[in-house]
Amino acid sequence: MKFLGNVLATLIGLFVFFMLLFFGLMIFGAIAGSGSDTVKVESNSVIELNLDNITLDYTGKYTDPWVTLFSNEAPIGFTDVLNALDAAKSDSKIKGVTLVNSSNSLGLAQSKALRDKLVEFKKSGKFVVSYANYFTQREYYINSVADTIYVNPVGEIDFKGLASEVMFFKDIQEKTGIKMEVIRHGKYKSAVEPFLSSEMSPENREQILALLNSAWETIAKDISESRKIPLDSVNQIAHNLSARTPEMALNKKLVDKIGYEDEFHAGIKKALQVEKDDDYNKISISDYARNQSLSLSGGSSKNKIAIIYAQGEILGGKGDVNVIGEGAMRNALQEARTNDKIKAVVLRIDSPGGSALTSELIWREIELTKKTKPVVVSMGNLAASGGYYIACNASKIIAEPSTITGSIGVFGVLPNMTEFSKKIGINTSQVKTHDNAMGYSPFQPIDEKFKSVTTESVEKIYTTFVNRVASGRKMTYEQVDAIAQGRIWTGTEALKIGLVDQLGSLDTAIAEAAKLAKLKEFKTENFPEFDKTLMEFLNDQNGIPFARSKERMLKDELGEENYQTLQQLKRATSRTGIQMLLPFEIRIQ
Repeated sequence: MKFLGNVLATLIGLFVFFMLLFFGLMIFGAIAGSGSDTVKVESNSVIELNLDNITLDYTGKYTDPWVTLFSNEAPIGFTDVLNALDAAKSDSKIKGVTLVNSSNSLGLAQSKALRDKLVEFKKSGKFVVSYANYFTQREYYINSVADTIYVNPVGEIDFKGLASEVMFFKDIQEKTGIKMEVIRHGKYKSAVEPFLSSEMSPENREQILALLNSAWETIAKDISESRKIPLDSVNQIAHNLSARTPEMALNKKLVDKIGYEDEFHAGIKKALQVEKDDDYNKISISDYARNQSLSLSGGSSKNKIAIIYAQGEILGGKGDVNVIGEGAMRNALQEARTNDKIKAVVLRIDSPGGSALTSELIWREIELTKKTKPVVVSMGNLAASGGYYIACNASKIIAEPSTITGSIGVFGVLPNMTEFSKKIGINTSQVKTHDNAMGYSPFQPIDEKFKSVTTESVEKIYTTFVNRVASGRKMTYEQVDAIAQGRIWTGTEALKIGLVDQLGSLDTAIAEAAKLAKLKEFKTENFPEFDKTLMEFLNDQNGIPFARSKERMLKDELGEENYQTLQQLKRATSRTGIQMLLPFEIRIQ
């Protein structure tokens, strides 16, 4: 027995030793890495603009110092990219920017913001050059700003205009017996239309077409200006697929040169006056961004503007970089309004909406904050439904032309498996002390009284939503109701109907916040901080420097499109309560 005890003690000791060794190596690696974040920028360098792993505006900061230590190598945020390009304009060591097979998952507004920043960069007298084996439409839109565009001799350009496809589930519900009970307000609230119909309603078709036309107008205009091609010609090229081969694209002036990547790099060497056999100096946008101060201006100024990022679906709870929760948002807004050094707030929203209750809780915190300091909203890709709810009472709202916003409507969805359970031989019986004690059961037909009570709740929230918008935008209830009903708008359209005040970028919003706070010098500080333990971080982030993140592994295994579908399904199953949510997603492909 004593022998077995000694063996067990030895095994436990070895286990503890290896665990301590493992975490010790991790800590050593993190500390060593933290001291080498700065990559030296050589003279005569170019920035490689690779955006493959960049999707979020803000990658977060954490209350736990251990998480901060292990997040040194976390991907940079999209806002960091824009700030880095700003800094590069006046950096004498940086001569230009290259985009080489630059795939990305940016949204419409992000693509526009990046493109505008590259236009500014070019005005400093530095070059932007591009090469791709194959251009998707989204990638070409960004790359079209380049001084010189190369395409591979056997490559292609996907340039055909925008489209949206919506899946409908009414027939499969009837076949399986699994039905979604829907209660909604808003004739355009098409988030639930796929459960009610087998085809698109005229109202939904109308709003999607208007959205696509508005977005395409921005895209085509920008390409027309950069490539010096008449706007009508840009549209004809898309109509007729007239740029699908390298030769056709060259003929239509969508590209400048047909060549291989080595020829592209040879051209850069010539521009930099580097010998043919030598390599030219490069630095990735991630490394360059980490070298830069994230303060937009102000130097040593004590005055601050808080930039609070609200990104992802509104689901409640603590929240994180992918989910808007009332916990993190409340803490950020309370810190902003009680910190004397913070003189104004910019709320950067990129959200399709979500929980009605959480949206109201965040709205209240913004209302309290606005009483003491100006709150300016900057809309990113999305600020729709619940995302607009938390924006509507701001001191000023600024949107990108391609921002998707509005969707002022409310719905509730309840899964019902009555017919399905009968098909597989499941029956349920209920016992209750009061008529309404059972509430809703997915194994019984929806009770009319329950449906009536839920409908009443949906109507009440819709009325509250419209009143919130009317008060914040200084409109009447009737005026808001006429443009609400769940309909979505681009930023350009929203400006015309009074839902936003101005078109512009995050920089525009920061400048407006400084103006309202009467600041000439200031620094910016990013929020929120997320309350996450080290183990939680290591579980779902790339906190271990030598391990791929869970997100990266899933994307590699499933592919980008399948991964996005999985994420949509995951979000759908986590929704509870009445929702204020964008009806669909749109991406440039």
